[in-house]
Formats: sequence, C-alpha cells, structure tokens
Amino acid sequence: MSYCKFSLGHPWHQPYHDREYGFPIRGDAALLERLALEINQAGLSWLTMLQKRDGFRKAYAGFDPEKVARFGERQYATLLKDSRIIRNRLKIRAVAENARRLLAIRESHGSFAKWLDAHHPRSQKDWEKLFKETFVFTGGKIVQAFLMSTGYLAGAHDRSCPIYRKVLKKKPAWAATKRGRPSPRPSRAGRGRPKGTPSR
Repeated sequence: MSYCKFSLGHPWHQPYHDREYGFPIRGDAALLERLALEINQAGLSWLTMLQKRDGFRKAYAGFDPEKVARFGERQYATLLKDSRIIRNRLKIRAVAENARRLLAIRESHGSFAKWLDAHHPRSQKDWEKLFKETFVFTGGKIVQAFLMSTGYLAGAHDRSCPIYRKVLKKKPAWAATKRGRPSPRPSRAGRGRPKGTPSR
C-alpha cells in the first residue's frame, strides 16, 4: 500500500499528504524545519513528527536559522527537558549545527533553496554525498526523504493520486530537466516515504 492510499482518512497523515508532501519549498525556515523533522524521525515514525510539529516550532524558535544557529549549551539543556520534542542530544545539536551551516550557504548562494537549485539535478547517491559533506546527521534515508518531500526527487505520490497533478502545477524541481522533460523516478519508488507507513 502506498502512502497516498495509507493516508486516506487519517487525521494526521492525510492533511500532510494533501497539502505538503512533495510540494516545493523555498523558505529557509521551512526547509530547515523539514530537514530537522527528517533528522528527528530517525528510528521513529513520521506520525510522531507530525504530532510534535507545533512543539518543535516553538522549541526551535520557528526554525529561524539565525536564532537556531545561536543555540548553545544553555538551550541544549533546556531542549533536553522539553517533552514537546524528541529529547535526543545528538539530534538537538545536529539541528543547531545545520542551522549554522545553512547560514554559510546563505552567504555563498543566497538561500537554502538556491543552493539546492544550483546542485540539481543529480543522482540520489550524489545528493547523499553532497549532504554528507555539507551537513551533519544526514544519512542516505534522511537525505532521500528530505529531497522527495520538498520536490527535488520524484516518487512522493502515485501517478493516479489526485495530489500528483497538484504537485506538478507547482513545478517541483524533479519534474523538469534542462530539456524540459520529466526526470527519472528513483529506482525504488517510495523509499523516501514518511517512516512508519507502508511501502509501495
């Protein structure tokens, strides 16, 4: 069962599937949030991330990169006691460190989205290598899930899913190459699905 079918009627999954999953994202805060959620999802379910999302936003200053980049030991200690989020020291530090690295990307490319655009298109393995060189706590599954959910890799939706065409209208990066033709889908469609959902 695909995520498109699995999410039908679900109070948490369907709104995310219908309004966000696979749609392009441009803002730095929104992209940092998605990356942070994918990192925190490791070993857990996407449902947990959706349920704790408001708590994450409050705890991480709305994922404003400049604010999160200033987090230090005092903030880490506070976050480790915050039941609204995932209280994992490595993940907390990774989000702050990635915010700092995002600021460096801003200096060189103008924004996180422009940095992604500058490196698109590339194979999934090349994306994984790039993220490993640029960020922390970004293993292959995290990178794939992040790129698929933000429109840089295909496969978020079944072609028969009504949301598929809505995503296409927003012109996700994967939908066009320099020749204006659809980019190839990942070799195993759906590998980047939200964790805790059925495979395709």
